Amino acid sequence: MIYGDKKTGIIVTGATGKQGDYHIGLMNEYARQVGGRGVVAGVTPKKAGQSVHGVPVYDTVKDALKEHDATASVIFVPAKAAGDSIMEVADAGLELAVVITEHIPVHDTMKAIAYAEMEGCRVIGPNCPGLLSPGEVKMGIMPASLFSRGHVGVISRSGTLTYEVVDELTRAGIGQSTVIGIGGDPVIGQTFENALAQFAEDKETKAVVLIGEVGGNLEAEGARNTDVPLVAYIAGISAPPDKRMGHAGAIVEGGESDARSKIAKLKKMNIPVASRPSEIPDLIRDLFRCHC
Repeated sequence: MIYGDKKTGIIVTGATGKQGDYHIGLMNEYARQVGGRGVVAGVTPKKAGQSVHGVPVYDTVKDALKEHDATASVIFVPAKAAGDSIMEVADAGLELAVVITEHIPVHDTMKAIAYAEMEGCRVIGPNCPGLLSPGEVKMGIMPASLFSRGHVGVISRSGTLTYEVVDELTRAGIGQSTVIGIGGDPVIGQTFENALAQFAEDKETKAVVLIGEVGGNLEAEGARNTDVPLVAYIAGISAPPDKRMGHAGAIVEGGESDARSKIAKLKKMNIPVASRPSEIPDLIRDLFRCHC
């Protein structure tokens, strides 16, 4: 597993909002199932003294850290406050900020991620479903019932496709080490390359599935800079050039970042590319046979 385990203490910022409240319950339900620590504190300004599913709420992250040991935060605050929330988490000394919030202004994201990196805090997202290491820790909104523990990592720009691919793997008897949604915005914290560097150091991970989409060149950059065995799937093969597709970062630039060009680049690197999610389990099995 990467980024966290059973021992990881989590602080949720935006704890008393509808999404924060709901997902604290689910994250801690999973923590109880696996014997983990889960969410130890919540943060919402001017709501100190309240509790959410038995989790105490504080006004600031630093206040929460005076009473609880934590290294990660999951952020559910509204878009206009998300940049400041990321910087607050980093300033308090947490090692990881998982940013679920979408529609954050790009300049706010750029400023916040740059500050977090300067403070030694990794940012996952924004506009992402978070991460889940089966049997260890859940940070975010991924549906835990789809997952099973094993040796295949997954890195994805698309939340919905993440769930579909994980479901295909689990039903095929292929468990996962860690599944991470890096987000689909134009500016994100951890990229494919960053996450692959973490997987390369993880003894539990034997191969990784890259789930990409149109726009940018992050998939090829990540694949080019790792020795981890890979299988890929690129969504959006029918997307027309210069058309914005779903995510804010998914804009096709003719001939460079469309799905067909990405697939061609990956195949040139001898990376198996599935034409549909249902093909991924067989490609993983083939990969394991080749590397055994």
